[in-house]
Amino acid sequence: MIVGFVGSGSMAAAMARGWVGEFEEKLFSDGGSGRARELAAQMGGEAVSNEEIARRADLVVLAVKPNRLEEVAPELRDAREVVSVLAVTPLAQLQAALPNAEHVLRVMPNVGVEVRKGVLCAAGTATDLVWMKTAVLGLIVEIAEEDFDAATAVMGCSPAYLALAAEAIAAAGVAAGLDAELARQLVTETAVGTAELLRRHDPAALRRAVASPGGSTERGLEALEREGARRAFAAAVEASLERMRE
Repeated sequence: MIVGFVGSGSMAAAMARGWVGEFEEKLFSDGGSGRARELAAQMGGEAVSNEEIARRADLVVLAVKPNRLEEVAPELRDAREVVSVLAVTPLAQLQAALPNAEHVLRVMPNVGVEVRKGVLCAAGTATDLVWMKTAVLGLIVEIAEEDFDAATAVMGCSPAYLALAAEAIAAAGVAAGLDAELARQLVTETAVGTAELLRRHDPAALRRAVASPGGSTERGLEALEREGARRAFAAAVEASLERMRE
């Protein structure tokens, strides 16, 4: 089975890495940046034209900037199975631009797909095989299209927010005397365990379980509330959503 990436940016690269071993061939194109050739060299694939991807690929991943859809769509007239990761581009618009496609699946993944731990919001249709290949990348959540923007602001942008929190906590550890690499390792592995606990417990319940009354964690949480951490994260989601809606 052959997969082709129309667009070779960060999300295409993350998906391609997550799909290592899942496809016999990987094809890549770009808008002239040279990224397709670099990615093809890394992944053992080929850098080709959009037209060749449409002709050869069993599955086409549409990963260009949303404002390039009308530009590249005529070059994809031979594409039959399309997975779009274009932001703020509804299914109706995709289907109108790609009338020859038999199936169009709109997916919004986050960067966790690179390690097969992604979250992928989905709407549309695909063959069972394409669903199976997509499910390899992480958890697929089928949602209504009107919820895509809000979901993207929560799961698509939040890896950066969580990374910022990890960066800040590790930096505070360094300021307290820890080795930088040790501080990073401590925060990273703590995040891994916390993620698993969050699968099993309500976030508020987990927070209360860690913060014993009068203890150091409770004191830290009070400082976070005093400094406006909760409001800051809410503002980040709202700002991301506002930007998407522009």
